[in-house]
Amino acid sequence: MTAPKRSEPLVDSDLYINRELSWIAFNQRVLAHALDEHTPLLEQAKFSAIFSNNLDEFFMVRVASLKSQQEAGVVTRSDDGLTPLEQLEAIQAKLRPLLDLQQQHYRHALKRNLQEYGIQLIDYERLNQRQREWANDYFRSAIFPVLTPLAVDPAHPFPFMSNLSLNVAALIRDPDSGQQQFARVKVPQKILPRFVPIPTELCSRRPAPVFTAVPLEQLVAFNLQLLFPGMVIEGHYFFRVTRDADLELRDLEADDLMEALQEGLRKRRMGGEVVRLEVADEMPDAVVQLLMEGTAVEPEDLYRINGPLGLDDLMGLLAIPFPLLKDKPYKGRTVPALSRAQRSELQDGSIKPEEFESIFSVLRRRDVLLHHPFDLFATSVEEFLNQAADDPSVLAIKMTLYRTSKDSPVVAALIRAAENGKQVMALVELKARFDEDNNIHWARQLESSGVHVVYGVLGLKTHTKVALVVRREKERLRSYLHIGTGNYNSRTSSLYTDLGLLTCREEFGQDLVELFNYLTGFSKQQTFRRLLVAPVTLRRGMEELIRREIRHAREGRGGLIRAKMNALVDPSIIALLYEASGVGVKIELVIRGMCSLRPGLEGVSENIRVISVIGRFLEHSRLFWFGNGGRDELFIGSADWMPRNLDRRVEAVAPVDDPDLQAQLKALMELYLEDSSAWHMQSDGNFIQLQPETDERLAQTALMDQWRGGMKMSS
Repeated sequence: MTAPKRSEPLVDSDLYINRELSWIAFNQRVLAHALDEHTPLLEQAKFSAIFSNNLDEFFMVRVASLKSQQEAGVVTRSDDGLTPLEQLEAIQAKLRPLLDLQQQHYRHALKRNLQEYGIQLIDYERLNQRQREWANDYFRSAIFPVLTPLAVDPAHPFPFMSNLSLNVAALIRDPDSGQQQFARVKVPQKILPRFVPIPTELCSRRPAPVFTAVPLEQLVAFNLQLLFPGMVIEGHYFFRVTRDADLELRDLEADDLMEALQEGLRKRRMGGEVVRLEVADEMPDAVVQLLMEGTAVEPEDLYRINGPLGLDDLMGLLAIPFPLLKDKPYKGRTVPALSRAQRSELQDGSIKPEEFESIFSVLRRRDVLLHHPFDLFATSVEEFLNQAADDPSVLAIKMTLYRTSKDSPVVAALIRAAENGKQVMALVELKARFDEDNNIHWARQLESSGVHVVYGVLGLKTHTKVALVVRREKERLRSYLHIGTGNYNSRTSSLYTDLGLLTCREEFGQDLVELFNYLTGFSKQQTFRRLLVAPVTLRRGMEELIRREIRHAREGRGGLIRAKMNALVDPSIIALLYEASGVGVKIELVIRGMCSLRPGLEGVSENIRVISVIGRFLEHSRLFWFGNGGRDELFIGSADWMPRNLDRRVEAVAPVDDPDLQAQLKALMELYLEDSSAWHMQSDGNFIQLQPETDERLAQTALMDQWRGGMKMSS
């Protein structure tokens, strides 16, 4: 399978927004959700943690890549006309004010407001005597034994700082010689809670608070005397390093991909070059200079932070049992079409045996559209695989695993199917970034259980989310399949919005059989019947669908393109959208993250509108709608409009043919386009959030409410 030649983009650099700056704009919208006073307080902590976690990955991958290009002397300009150095400078200018905003919110809003509800994030110096005695005892028993102080002097070289580690820089003085020395102590936040809970009975405040905690790094810092007995502690300061963590795998040079990946993971844990040094704002310049020299960072890589470092650990606060300060618990429903196909309800008596019908019998009558988390993953995708694993008529199961949960019901079903004598194949994408360890674990467990495991295609990352079940029925074989936009991950299925299609349409099944043959063998498949598959037919197919709308508009039949995805940065697609806008095609886009297209430019993109929706759930679904002169065509799948998805990954996008399901997808798209809290993209790349005074219409809220008798979008 080889990718078709990509046409050269026709986009002038002035018409293209830098993808890195667009990503920062997305993360700014995440931070805005944390800063919004209408967001419940513990959810504010969650979104602030997501902002920090996103930023860590951004530095480890994107900034690291730009720095590598800069150091290699690369002067090639990005599609928007910036060199690597210019991009790095622009990133820093955009980020520093956002980091200040985050810390101001933590210090002056989040901590204070949480305290009003009895949740105290208290500094060590503000502990009362009984609390301090407890904290010091905790340090001696639970923290002290695992610490390793490392001195820096002529006999001790500057210690290695692991990626994303939180550290204490200690200034100590020998009282005999009077010589001052520097030492580093790593804070064990990976094995101990970042916010250490203190027993509420030790609090002098009445009524006693719900939760009191002290930062772990402060317990270390204020007990340094135990680590350096006989020495004078003259100061302590916190710092954190971020390293290049992108794995460069050369598939064609690796005899064993798993072995190569494990070696790469070992290198990642040690870390590549330092790409960011975060230090406490009060750290003296002399200590900062010592750290910069020791970690080999340039001044532009230094970030002074006025507050706690590594606020991704705020995510741990969600464990506090205080429902009033969180979003109301939400559990989706079983999609009505599958309500009588639940074996668990048959077993507990909710369904009479004569009323039960398998998922396979449902799919022989009709396709089923899924929208998670509003439709339960457990009673749809997992039930589909569970029934396949136990059905004597099922001969084979094949599926792709990109990311899955640690305690995965999906993997358990595949193992059980293999134990039941079925032919089971799982493509485990070992190169799913930051999930490599987890996928290696599952690959080994699956192989040991008799599942045939493959690791993807040389030179490509397999990102598609597809499952195929082959069943013997009346002397013939029938294929049942699931095609989705999200991972087969039970945990994230309740946190991300994703679409899926269950069907037994013959042409879809034939396409998937051939796709799996390509993934596991030496096929050079170049065409498919109904599916658009990257890197072979997806780009060409999407570009042709856009060109068809251009022809419709030119011939007076109007033109319509509506699409929802995570990112739009492909220059060729953007050029075609500009051309479509120029001839009158109406284009409405819901883009969660990066968008390099400039909407609303006179003479270029007046007919293009771009919005972004940030809500309780992470928007992850991809939906494409083409008007086709009144004969609408709609597609769902795993790919965004990005070069990596169209050219360098295995992806699958499927048409949705059933008129009822098309109507559901249209209603869904219109719901998002009407979201009253959506962020509207301006032509300069900035986003403005609507602030309606009345009649709010929030897409995610409406979708949660529809199962409770609100909107009618029946399945």
